[in-house]
Amino acid sequence: MMNQATFVYTEDFKKYKFRDDHPFNQKRVELTFDLLKSMNALNDDQILAPRKATDEEIKLVHDKAYVDAVKRASVNELPEEEGLEFGIGTEDTPIFDHMHDAAAQLVGGTLTAVDSVLNGDFKHALNFGGGLHHGFRRKASGFCIYNDAAIAIKYIRQQYNYKVLYVDTDAHHGDGVQWIFYDDPNVCTLSIHETGRYLFPGTGNVNERGHNEGYGTSFNIPIDAFTENESFIEVYKETLETIAAYFKPDIIVTQNGADAHVFDPLSHLCCTMEIYEEIPRLAHKIANDYCNGKWVALGGGGYDIWRVVPRAWAQIWAIASQGGAPFSGELPKNWVNKWHEESPVTLPTTWHDRSDIYKPIPRKEEITEKNKILVNKLLQPIRNEQKYMM
Repeated sequence: MMNQATFVYTEDFKKYKFRDDHPFNQKRVELTFDLLKSMNALNDDQILAPRKATDEEIKLVHDKAYVDAVKRASVNELPEEEGLEFGIGTEDTPIFDHMHDAAAQLVGGTLTAVDSVLNGDFKHALNFGGGLHHGFRRKASGFCIYNDAAIAIKYIRQQYNYKVLYVDTDAHHGDGVQWIFYDDPNVCTLSIHETGRYLFPGTGNVNERGHNEGYGTSFNIPIDAFTENESFIEVYKETLETIAAYFKPDIIVTQNGADAHVFDPLSHLCCTMEIYEEIPRLAHKIANDYCNGKWVALGGGGYDIWRVVPRAWAQIWAIASQGGAPFSGELPKNWVNKWHEESPVTLPTTWHDRSDIYKPIPRKEEITEKNKILVNKLLQPIRNEQKYMM
């Protein structure tokens, strides 16, 4: 009998660490894991230890010269100028000891998740150590050394020949994954992110639709800054439901950046924990409707590691493991008590946010209308095609 869900985890995920004051902090994975363990929502039979990705697997996406450069940087043997050509040694992606091994561990975690689903052991698999969607074939970018999501998709395509729907709800555009599969008609990418007018990486416009045979399989919704829950959820549901019906995937891979929250220091969106119930709930439904449940969920961005990320990612596990029921009520007191002294901010005590955590947005109606226009522009070609086929 196939098990419902597995949680890929190792404390070694924390070895992917640029420096103490860097915003990308994998302690958030530990905090999520400990939150679930504290409430007895995750048992040992559901935890899967990840393997480390091989060089050959990493090179499914990344050029050999780039992988070699990362390895040399790992042992302090990469000249600074050469490193900068590969995006290594920048302010965003500084060099750290054993960075190749740490990055390969994250990739291996995602491949472990993929194998557990496609071998038929589990319907759903989660690897919150992964989701590094900015990595390019020959270049590190945006805190991302190796693009585990892209490697996993290429692995799925080669090993199983499945059509893959990649859904990215990080506040930052999933640029690396999009460009790697921009001409592949069997990989459909959907990214819902804050507009690049204000935010890294500055890409992800509606007119980025794919290239050659892949034209029509790249979808972007660059929502306006200060977008709130209702508009975000409306955009997400309408686009994902329409695109899934159009593309009919064999497996869904989701990147679950938790940086659209109003508390996040690196984005300008005004969402609360409400969206982090809806995002996995619909992904779970789409996976069951089109893919016989095959769903691999990854981490991603999320820079308020204390108040936001553990709650957001734990809700994905709640829905994946329980079949659609999010956690509610109070957080476990033993978890709050364990971490409150180390946390630089006051920890939340409930799963939901208060309604007054930010001031009212004066342009709410205008922002909502702009987002609706974007959705209509994005989906009109699909609607026209469906009308023609009728």
